[in-house]
Amino acid sequence: MTAGSEPSSLIIDEAGGAATMLVPGEAVRLLAVDLPLPSRAKRLEALPFAVEELIADPLDAVHLALGSELSPRRFLVGVVRHAQMQAWIEEAALAGHPDAAFVPDALALPRPDAGEWAVELGETRAVVRTGDGTGFAMPAPMIAAAWEAAGRPPIRNYGAPLPEAMAALPAELGELSLARRIAEPALDLRQGIYGRRRAASLPGWGRRLFWVGAIGLTAHVGIAAADTMMLRAIADRREDDTRMLVATASPGTPTTGDDLAGTVADLLPEPKRYSAFLPLLSRVSATLAPLNGQMAVRGIGFRGDALMVDLEPLQPGLAGRLSGAISDARLSGEVTTLPNGTLRLTARGA
Repeated sequence: MTAGSEPSSLIIDEAGGAATMLVPGEAVRLLAVDLPLPSRAKRLEALPFAVEELIADPLDAVHLALGSELSPRRFLVGVVRHAQMQAWIEEAALAGHPDAAFVPDALALPRPDAGEWAVELGETRAVVRTGDGTGFAMPAPMIAAAWEAAGRPPIRNYGAPLPEAMAALPAELGELSLARRIAEPALDLRQGIYGRRRAASLPGWGRRLFWVGAIGLTAHVGIAAADTMMLRAIADRREDDTRMLVATASPGTPTTGDDLAGTVADLLPEPKRYSAFLPLLSRVSATLAPLNGQMAVRGIGFRGDALMVDLEPLQPGLAGRLSGAISDARLSGEVTTLPNGTLRLTARGA
């Protein structure tokens, strides 16, 4: 990677593999997001709510891409504006690679150890990958100030010499080419509506599998026809049972119309649009992360719009540090001390 060059995209096209376009980190927000859900489909469904309070842009203006698992139940997420994705797609097509993967350039750097930075400094830009698996890019003159603001993390430098005060640790990429480093990237932005096209033709084994499936489907059609008749009889009985239940639970409600499902739905309470628990938990988790090791979590509860986390302090002065962390994260909430000495952090959704 030519770190420090102007923030334009770079296409890597190596024989035997799909093309990859490194896109500038200035245009991509990389987040580490807690998604404690069992499947990728459920994580994708919850993703907008998990990042809604972490980004400044409205959700309908950005594309969200789910990346690899950084730690148990914590995933890499990319946020980029739709207009930028469209511009990159046009650029890739003009370069002859319409199906190229889009990988943020910070992810081409090796992931450093926890609490460290991997930095590639050039003439105009600095690209950084952090120990939590995320990364960013910035103008080169800002790197020292950003490093100070981050608490002076240890640095592994892969680019031009850094300011002497930053005292970088030795680091080498060795013989590992850029194409090999991004062969299996932690995040490809080409997902969802921007997903790469798949080849239309099937290999020989795929065609055989198709015909086996078609034959099996034909055999099942006859079975399904018989099952349909039985299911219809069961459905009729269930409908009669439902009408009786409605008449018992809500006397006076008409049950003789054709829209029984609509009648039942009108009796049910209207659900909330979504639960605020997941995004609020994600924000609180990020706020508490720097204090890891100074407390033990004893319980988590959610009531109304408030998330309550009970914490046992392992070091003196924790209450003050928690209050400061809440203020710095711009969370709405407070820290109180319970009679047993446990601290209760109460955070509210905004």
